[in-house]
Amino acid sequence: MSQPPDARPGASPRRWLALVYIGLAQLMIVLDMTIVNIALPSAQKDLGISDGDRQWVITAYTLAFGSLLLLGGRIADYTGRRRAFLIGLLGFAGASALGGAASGFEVLLSARALQGAFAALLAPSTLSLLAVSFTEPRERAKAFGIFGAIAAGGGAIGLVAGGLLTEYLDWRWCLYVNVPIAVAAALGGSALPPDTRAGGRARFDIPGVLLAVCGLVAVVYGCSEAESEGWSSLPVTGLLISGAALLFAFVMVERSVARPLLPPRVVMDRTRGSAYLAVGLSVVGMFAMFLFLTYYMQLVKGYSALLTGVAFLPMTGAVLVGAGGVASRLIPRVPPRLLVGPGLLIAAIGVALLVPLDVDSSYAAGVLPAELLVGFGMGLVMAPSMNYATHGVGEREAGIASATVNTVQQIGGSIGTAMLNTIAASVTSDYLAAHAGRMTPRTAKAGLVEGFSHAFVVSSAILVGAAVVVSLLMNTPRPVAGRGAESAAPLPAHLG
Repeated sequence: MSQPPDARPGASPRRWLALVYIGLAQLMIVLDMTIVNIALPSAQKDLGISDGDRQWVITAYTLAFGSLLLLGGRIADYTGRRRAFLIGLLGFAGASALGGAASGFEVLLSARALQGAFAALLAPSTLSLLAVSFTEPRERAKAFGIFGAIAAGGGAIGLVAGGLLTEYLDWRWCLYVNVPIAVAAALGGSALPPDTRAGGRARFDIPGVLLAVCGLVAVVYGCSEAESEGWSSLPVTGLLISGAALLFAFVMVERSVARPLLPPRVVMDRTRGSAYLAVGLSVVGMFAMFLFLTYYMQLVKGYSALLTGVAFLPMTGAVLVGAGGVASRLIPRVPPRLLVGPGLLIAAIGVALLVPLDVDSSYAAGVLPAELLVGFGMGLVMAPSMNYATHGVGEREAGIASATVNTVQQIGGSIGTAMLNTIAASVTSDYLAAHAGRMTPRTAKAGLVEGFSHAFVVSSAILVGAAVVVSLLMNTPRPVAGRGAESAAPLPAHLG
């Protein structure tokens, strides 16, 4: 039976207050993806972590987060999104405090894995809470514009915060900072919409859980190992093939079980599928910017960690303009492809502007224009993509739809980073080998930049390809006035 209009979650006058707390939780998740990168050199020195083991401080979080997201989304659907949100917040805060107090590598590694596990519960809860809180088209567009700006720009904020905390306090504060943010977000629990749970007794698709988790772990782990072992190495090849086989088996299982972990209809819808594809491929460009520009500014230009973080601020501003200033106004008026497609192309042009970088390029002429274009383009992509990621699903499956977009973001970023880093490292190695007889510090820097340039070429090409594919697939018309709940409308009973 349908609810009266004033009973809908989106009708709550406290929904804008709820957005503040939801945004805080999303900011914490996104910050953690980059803030620890700045702190890692100091943590490595303080805890005596070897060069071979240091990547695990990042990878432990990535593996747990990326592989458990689908399960986290389904748990949120069964237990209630507000409950899952609060559990995820408090668990993330506890894991962060444990990591900040770590006395050795093993404790830090365990804390990072716990952070990833609780983030996998928290991330789909935040997006699904937003989806059921805002159903009127204009309000929904504004809310998702703000959320998209946080999702796309929080990484740059993390670089600045990491630089400040590491330089003026201690690397441990890059983890401790999550505690007050989590507590502040948890205090707003009463402003969140009340829980609605999936009907019937909670029944989890255990075979699907095992296949999805093992498959995603194999893929992400294989990609992370490719950075050091190379894509053609036997361990990496074996992991990637095993991961692909397990994920194929997962798809087969989901088509046959009564209560699938990820119902095929969630991803087969052209609108949602295109939104997932846009997010998964767009982060390749964003991660390329963060990864290679961080190395370029610190190792080639000699910037400090703090100055490097500050240098990313214009991109954050451009994201805010693209997502909050432009996309939020156009989402209710135009088809989503008219935002996502051009956004991907603008980001591709921005990345392409970095290809000619050399050792002597200035920040103002070589880096800043690219940052502004990539940031603005990503703002246009993220706001509508996050909005339409839950398009047409019922409230009982908002969690799994939200988890899916977070999963493709995490997996896309992991695969893209590993692939582009391997390309850059290989080109740099070849360049240095060709100039071995006349090696100077400038030559070493030129080799790094040469590798970055090749990676930027590939990244830009991926973004162009994504723009073409998404523009062809995403055939959703512009929202129709008076149909504000369309994106959260329940599925027909026979599809439930």
